[in-house]
Amino acid sequence: MENVIVYTSTNCPNCKSVKSFLADKGIAYEERNIETSDEFAQQVWDMGVRAVPLTVIGEHRILGMNKTQFAKVLDA
Repeated sequence: MENVIVYTSTNCPNCKSVKSFLADKGIAYEERNIETSDEFAQQVWDMGVRAVPLTVIGEHRILGMNKTQFAKVLDA
């Protein structure tokens, strides 16, 4: 399994959903909170994204809580 990175913010309900979804599937991830780190915020900005949650799995980027996209990437 490739590294999974979830970019989040502090009071983001969709971020919590993504983290729960991954945890339920037993998938380890690194959380990067854009409110606590300018570097993480810049990484999201540099990807051309203006919102979280943003989940990066290898070369795939999944914006929001999108179970269809997660299924495609994780079951591949």
